[in-house]
Amino acid sequence: QVQLAESGGGLVQAGGSLRLSCAASGRTFSMHAMAWFRQAPGKEREFVAGISGWRGATDYADSVKGRFTISRDNAKNTVFLQMNSLKPEDTAVYYCATSLRMSLQTRLGEMDYWGKGTLVTVSS
Repeated sequence: QVQLAESGGGLVQAGGSLRLSCAASGRTFSMHAMAWFRQAPGKEREFVAGISGWRGATDYADSVKGRFTISRDNAKNTVFLQMNSLKPEDTAVYYCATSLRMSLQTRLGEMDYWGKGTLVTVSS
């Protein structure tokens, strides 16, 4: 059974930064794709950033390109999301997810396991 645990959320002013972490356990981590999604109040869950297994190819939603960076530390079974220049519209619960596939995944239906989420609130 795979378990994912997010941390690092909180309250930050617009223009500030936060770094989210997601610790994974339960299976080989380095070979599988990881991703971050978010869900704002009243909205559907959406893709934010993804990283493939092995080579670490990345992809981002247009709304966060140039501001967010996804990375992974395979030795620590952890994936990170560095969020800079935060905006009030980034306010959401952020979820970590993993796929059984190695290639980069960007769709909710392609993810096999999910964390419980961490709340990020950006004040104006």
